[in-house]
Amino acid sequence: MAIEVWPARNFHDVAALVGPKRPDANVCWCLSYRIGSKDNRALTGAARGERVRQLVREDLPLGVLAYDDGEPVGWAAVHPRAGTTFATNRRIPHVDDLDVWSLWCVRVRPGHRKRGISHPLVAGAVEFARTHGAPAVEAYPVDNDGARVDLTMAYVGTRALFERAGFVKVADTGSVINGFPRILMRRDLRP
Repeated sequence: MAIEVWPARNFHDVAALVGPKRPDANVCWCLSYRIGSKDNRALTGAARGERVRQLVREDLPLGVLAYDDGEPVGWAAVHPRAGTTFATNRRIPHVDDLDVWSLWCVRVRPGHRKRGISHPLVAGAVEFARTHGAPAVEAYPVDNDGARVDLTMAYVGTRALFERAGFVKVADTGSVINGFPRILMRRDLRP
């Protein structure tokens, strides 16, 4: 298996990972942290997908996609923190004034899980941020100490996943998902 990770510029591939089975369904589309909460609440049904279609066309797309032999199998949302709701999130602290990027969603398609795809996916997201000048990347995973995380909440990742990718814990947060505390982890990209 040779996983390749590329910027998420293909709407249909993004939709395969984070879109609904029905275009009119109200699902996240990984917009919850990317756009303001007022806009997020206002977008319903097919309008959510249209907003994602616009975002993949921007100079800096929504995130990255992992491909296995040309098939989209993984998604990671990564963007400058200033352009996300983490910029004003009261539960996720600001450690300093560095213009960090946030990596907030890691998803592997059903049928492709348990193959280690999340590791090159996170590495690809970090590399994407690095090539766009990010001085550091932050993630906000659960600190689950190896306990099982409900699949619907596993999108934030685990401490172990990010430690393997070279991230270190830098702060506790006021956020809890699936009964587990979320922590702030950072990977410094400065020389």
